[in-house]
Amino acid sequence: MKKFKLPNTFVLLCGILAMIALATWLVPGGKFDTQLVNGKQLIIPGTFHYVDNKPQGLAALMMAPIKGFVDASLIIGFILIVGGAFAVLQKTEAFDSLIKAIAKAHTSSRFVRAAIIPVFFTMFSLGGATFGMNEEAIPFILIFVPLALALGYDTITGVSIPFIGSQVGFSAAFLNPFNVGIAQGIAGVPIFSGIGYRLIVWAIATAVSIVFLMWYAARIKRHPEKSPTYLLDIEKRSEHSMDLDSFAGMTRTHRAVLWIFMATLLTMVVGVVKYDWFIDEIAALFLVMAIVVGLVGRLDMDSLVASFVQGARDMVSVALVIALARGTMILARDAQIIDTMLHALTPLVASSSPVFAAQKMFFMQSVINFFIHSGSGQAALTMPIMAPLADLVGVTRQTAILAFQFGEFTTPMIPTSGITVGVLALARVPWITWAKWMIPLQLIYLVLALLLLIPPCLMHWQ
Repeated sequence: MKKFKLPNTFVLLCGILAMIALATWLVPGGKFDTQLVNGKQLIIPGTFHYVDNKPQGLAALMMAPIKGFVDASLIIGFILIVGGAFAVLQKTEAFDSLIKAIAKAHTSSRFVRAAIIPVFFTMFSLGGATFGMNEEAIPFILIFVPLALALGYDTITGVSIPFIGSQVGFSAAFLNPFNVGIAQGIAGVPIFSGIGYRLIVWAIATAVSIVFLMWYAARIKRHPEKSPTYLLDIEKRSEHSMDLDSFAGMTRTHRAVLWIFMATLLTMVVGVVKYDWFIDEIAALFLVMAIVVGLVGRLDMDSLVASFVQGARDMVSVALVIALARGTMILARDAQIIDTMLHALTPLVASSSPVFAAQKMFFMQSVINFFIHSGSGQAALTMPIMAPLADLVGVTRQTAILAFQFGEFTTPMIPTSGITVGVLALARVPWITWAKWMIPLQLIYLVLALLLLIPPCLMHWQ
């Protein structure tokens, strides 16, 4: 019997495009009345009425992707520039040098040995929370699995530090341009607004994950045979060893690059909070960072440009996902059926309390995440519906964005995620072994997400 395999994101989105086109012939048109509030057009609940729909044919279906590309051009350009900027940053090897410096220190310091898991985990979590570290964590598996084994831990611990760390940061992000920034831009919310509560969310999610991983690592160090990868680890210890003796330490150049990166993040925060910067200004800031980092990192012009182009090229698939996702909304918008779909979804999300409504949104986003793993793609596909839906059920758009983010908590466990499969393949850990280990942590994230959605509803978070 042939094993069932889910199609990739592009096939799924093309299928959704086709289904939306078909739906425009079947779903009646409808409209809500709107009103302008603080510069945003908000739906007036209870004003839904039917109008004539405008069915979209084959020509409209074929033109939807390019129309989506044009409609989302600002976001797509932003992603390409940010992707190029971080490729230049990685080319300097400053991050690699920082990790090796901390790893080497564990041999001579008891404090470092105790702090190595929380320090590294926090670093990767910060990466996910600030610049959307995701696939970039995969190569670090080759460093951290041998490191974990050398410290008396197991492969699971070595995988968890970079992988779970970056995924927790991505899900609870406060400055991630690929989920928070895009979702807020689509929802009409000021870019990177609400950073105060998101910082609290990130700190809590990261701390809870660290506590769980340190408890597990300490348990495995006492009883190695209890590790799900015990037999695999015996084999790996005979194959790999981490040689840090040849590492001479961080150079001045590496330190300077890291300081420039930190200064860029600080400037972005100040610009967004104090001067209402939007995608244009932030993209320009990252472009400047790429140039400065390249010069300080002593990259020649050819290497700098090649790295930037390669980084932007790596983001092309993300750009296409956004264009396809936006195309689905254009088809529905042109057919005048978006408000009809909102009207139909309202009873599924509506509740006697905004808290329960927000939690239902989280469950819906978690299900969607099983099929579409791109944070930016999900934002482009779901936020045009979820943002006005939030208005209808008494949930602020800021809270709806947080519910969307929390849907990403399931990524480390689902077998349809490319990064999950890639990480486990690199570590040679069977998915079923990993999934069994992840169940308790996944339940913790579920409870955490439900609890952290309560305060924004109570304080009507804007």
